[in-house]
Amino acid sequence: MTTTKLIELAVSMKKRAYCPYSGFAVGAALECSDGSVFTGCNIESASFSPTICAERAAAAKAVSEGHTDFLRIAVAGSGPDLCWPCGVCRQLLSEFSPDGSLRVIAVDGNGRWESATLAQLLPRAFGKHSIRCDSL
Repeated sequence: MTTTKLIELAVSMKKRAYCPYSGFAVGAALECSDGSVFTGCNIESASFSPTICAERAAAAKAVSEGHTDFLRIAVAGSGPDLCWPCGVCRQLLSEFSPDGSLRVIAVDGNGRWESATLAQLLPRAFGKHSIRCDSL
């Protein structure tokens, strides 16, 4: 899949966002190593803590369908700034890219984009390699 097509899918998901509180729509398109693509949008809640970001919605769909080998994710926001994943999303994505090679494509409301690896966005990530269950 081309980067342009992945971005288009992420942008198209913004129209499905449920964001009555912030008014900030976000869409995501997650590409797995086998070429499968899973999309997501942000879903807000009045009590805020159950709110889910577009990136985590796409990742949950992928994992629930048996896909855990993530290759790239495009994240498209509705504002003037590039829409990079929040810290919670970075942490969740690192679970499926322990080497940090996942390519993150951040898109602004005008279609401008930049990309970086997850390792660049979350250096020294905490993960399975950090937990030593044998020492408990």
